[in-house]
Parts: sequence; C-alpha cells; structure tokens
Amino acid sequence: MNDHRQHFCQTRRALLCGAAGFAALPAHAAHPHKAHHHGAHKTDGDEDGESDDKAAGTPSAGPATTPVGPLDTVARWACIVDFNTGATLLEKAADERMAPSSLTKLMTAYLVFTMLKVGRLSMTQSLPVSEKAWRMQGSKMFVPLGESVPVDQLIEGMLIQSGNDACIVLAEGIAGSEDQFAALMNQEATRLGLTNSHFVNCTGWPADNHYMSARDVTTLAVHLIRDFPEYYHFFGAKDYTFSKIHQGNRNVLVDKGLADGLKTGHTEAGGYGLCASSDRNGNRIVMTINGTASSNERAHEGERLLGWAFMNFDNVTVFRKGQEVDRVPVWMGEVRDVPLVAARDVVLTLPHGWQQRSHFGVDCQSPAIAPVRAGQSLGSLVLSNPGMPDIRVALVAGRNVAKLGLVGRALARLGHPPAAHG
Repeated sequence: MNDHRQHFCQTRRALLCGAAGFAALPAHAAHPHKAHHHGAHKTDGDEDGESDDKAAGTPSAGPATTPVGPLDTVARWACIVDFNTGATLLEKAADERMAPSSLTKLMTAYLVFTMLKVGRLSMTQSLPVSEKAWRMQGSKMFVPLGESVPVDQLIEGMLIQSGNDACIVLAEGIAGSEDQFAALMNQEATRLGLTNSHFVNCTGWPADNHYMSARDVTTLAVHLIRDFPEYYHFFGAKDYTFSKIHQGNRNVLVDKGLADGLKTGHTEAGGYGLCASSDRNGNRIVMTINGTASSNERAHEGERLLGWAFMNFDNVTVFRKGQEVDRVPVWMGEVRDVPLVAARDVVLTLPHGWQQRSHFGVDCQSPAIAPVRAGQSLGSLVLSNPGMPDIRVALVAGRNVAKLGLVGRALARLGHPPAAHG
C-alpha cells in the first residue's frame, strides 16, 4: 500500500451553533410554536374531598431537576414529560417508590380499556355487585348490593368519582377476584416497562408492597392517551350522578379547563397526588406530582408546574425525514461521498430560547466503506445544550454507492479519486 491509504476513524463535525446556526437551517425546516362540587361523603384511606388536613409526607430535600436549572416544588415526587417527544422536562425523586393512592386506578382503567378494545368486555354489559364491592370504604360511587351496573357507568364512577367500589366490580367481573386482577395489573406493568410499580389491589387502598413511582405513573398516562384515544374522554368529565348522588371530578385542573384528564389520589402515606395532561396548540404535556400536603396545595402546585412546562419549552422540527444533514467520504466508492440524511423527522423538545445555546454536530465513521446501501446507518446527529444530556438521532445514507471496480480502485490508490457526487 502507498501513502494514499485512508485512515478510518470516528469523527465529530460541528454543523450549527447558536442562533446563527439555526438561521442556516434549510428554509423548509419547521420553526417552534408556543405554544366544584364534590361529594359530601368524607372518605378514609383514599380521596377525602377538599379537606385541607395536612398529609403525613413532607417534601424531600432539594429542588426538582429540569433542563433549564433547578426548580423548587412542594411536591415530594414529580415527573413531567412532553407527550410527543418523550422528553423529560422535570423530575424529582421520579424513580422512588411511593404510595400511589387512587393513581393506581390508571392501571385499572388501562386493563378495562384493553378488554373493551379486544372485545372481551362491552360498554353495555352489566357486572354484578358483590358484598366486597358494596362494603368497600373510601371514595365510592355507591353501587347497590346484589344488583348489576353497566360497564360504562362503572368506568365513569371509577374515573370521575374515584369509586373504589366501581373498581372492585370491574376487577371481579374481568378476572374473577381482585387478587387475580392485581396479578394482571402486574403483568401489564412489566409489559409497559413500569420498573418501579407493584400492585396488590385495584384501588390504591393502602397495602404493603403496593407502590408506583412518579415516572411510572407518567409513563402509564402516556400509554393511556396514546393507546386508547377513544376512551380518554372519560377522564375529562367534570361531574357524574349515580343513584341520585352527584359528585364532581376531583381533578381541579379539569374543572378549571386547564387539563383534559387524568386522575387524583390521596392517602396518608402518599399525601395528595395528581396526574394531569393538557394539550395547547398541538403540544401535549403529561405531569405527575405526589406528596403535597393538601388538596388545595395539590391544585395550586399542579397549575403552576403545568403552566411552567408550557411556558419554558418548545417543540422544534429541526430536520425532516430524508433531509440532507451532511456528507461523508466513501472509501473506494464510485462517487467520492454520500449524503447523510435524517432517518425520521427530528422533533425535539428544547428550552425556550434554545437557539442561542444549542450546538449541532455529526458523529460518524469516516470514511464510509463502499459498498454503501441507501438507508444504512452511518452516524448520528448530536444536539448539545447546556444543562441537558446530548440528544442523538440516527443518520443514514441517502443513496446507494457501489464499490469501485478493479481499475477504479487502482486509479484511486494512485491519487485519482472518483467524481465528487453521484
């Protein structure tokens, strides 16, 4: 071999930096858009209306972590994500096990919706009320002993009135017993990747070894919204009347029109918790907080953090699928280089004002070795932003590049490279 031998190495090329770099993006790259009444029956061990009695939990030390710096919150556990990109916007003890209270009912709802979707359950089907369900304490829809209740009404009682009795009727109707239903909940938690969750019952009633993490609750809420859009409306109803007993949705953010679902919860061990989601101009945020000291504090902190998330982050389409990002040399190819293109639309959730702070680069093996196939993975687009972990997106070859023939390879070694572009 002679001095024209190529050196194969991993390289990073800086592409775009700061506001000037963003201005250099192709014109077709998209730019960011900015985005009552409660039942009078006081409950025990779950929701307890609008009482301001202090919960046992106190906020854990230290602020929440966010891409824009630390943020104080009175919540003991918290996790906020962007629904469309999956980016974590805020976390505080997000993977720590906590008493989930009625946030448990999100998993009960997930299984009920699954059974509806596969046809093993129907909305008009009626399920019998057992003595166990009828005697269940805590928040209730007041199902009648010895009678049957339609599934759609049980869902409303479970999600609007947070009815523990409704959950048990559904669990027994689906699995035969609450214990068997809890086993299904744990199987589904494993399938969904909820790594810090274990269920003993379908209601969130306090029990040893019954726990979730704030991140798991948020992940489950994302699955509910994405997997069952046809049933999501149940979470957004503001009130429900059953057996002439009228009760309001305990989620104050829903009542105020600031969120379109999902669920609240309260136990002494877990404090007051909330999982909520809102869509503003096509940008959806999903938030879980738990361990606040009162229902009022839960509502105020939920409203504050949800507003903060929408105010501080943009969803940005940086590159479109198939758009050329860079070019990489090809060793012994029929053309000198090959375009690197985005394998998918690159949509990122970034702090407001990110253009002044962001740096784009490409990590790739250079040169690529012929033959190269269109769609072959050749590297990554890397976005660096102060205070955030690097975001990496796959880049692929934008076309086929055949290997030079024998004569072409000989000429290349003699210093006569192929044409610059195909």
